[in-house]
This record gives sequence, C-alpha cells and structure tokens, in this order.
Amino acid sequence: MEPQNLYERDFYAWTQQQAQLLRERAWEKLDLPHLIEEMESLGRQQRQELRNRLGVLVGHLLKWEYQPQARSVSWLLTLQVQRQEVLDLLEENPSLRPYLPEAISKSYLRALQLALEETKLPRKTFPKTCPYSPEQILDSQFYPGKPSRLLEEEG
Repeated sequence: MEPQNLYERDFYAWTQQQAQLLRERAWEKLDLPHLIEEMESLGRQQRQELRNRLGVLVGHLLKWEYQPQARSVSWLLTLQVQRQEVLDLLEENPSLRPYLPEAISKSYLRALQLALEETKLPRKTFPKTCPYSPEQILDSQFYPGKPSRLLEEEG
C-alpha cells in the first residue's frame, strides 16, 4: 500500500510504517509531506495543551479570588494539579517558556468563561485582562484574595 493511501486510510498503521522506515533509514520511502505536517502538528498540540491547562488554572484563580465564600478542597486541588501539570509541560518543553505570557493572554477568555459559568457572578466583576503574572500563576504559594482556612488546613 502506498504511504499516502495508508495515511488517509489507517493513520496508526501509517505511523508504525513511518517509524519502521526511519529505523531502517529508508529515507526515499518516507512520506515526507505528511511527516512534516504531523511534526508541525505535534508542536501546535503542545502549545494548545499549555493554553488549555492555563485556562483551567487561571479560571480557578479567578473563582478563588472573586468568590471566597465558595472556596472548596476541590478548587484547591484543581489549582495544585493544574499548576503541576503546567510546570511539568514547561519542564518537558522548555522552549514553550517564552510563549507563556502569550499563552496566558490567549487562554484568559477561556478562564473568564469558566469563572463566569461556575460563579454566576456578573461579567463586570472580573478584570478584562489577566490580573496575575506568569510567576504568580505558577507559584504554588500564590492564592489571590483573603487568606483561606483551606490553606491553613493544607499547611
């Protein structure tokens, strides 16, 4: 089966075939146009993953700050897990670190939507742009707003 036909008919089989051809150094048999496309796609996926995680993380920071009476262990755990996931992603992909400010800016709308849906607070309650710096967002000790008994219990 031709590589391009296989790519269109059975993507998994195509990936396995291309990996085998790479191992064999059979350069002339590689499906270069699709390999290039897939490599570029992998890079875009890492950027998207960063934006998705930041959207959840910043959304929960907004909820934490603007609806303190509803703080819960669940929110605290989400903040902790998402921070660690973002840090892991940046550790595994250090070249994404310069993209962090842009990723935060791009993910803020998603974060805002999450906070609006879950708090039911009016839109005017929240800042138009992200109020947290990249350092604050990633700081495991940063929890905006008034101190919380939940943080004391975590201590």
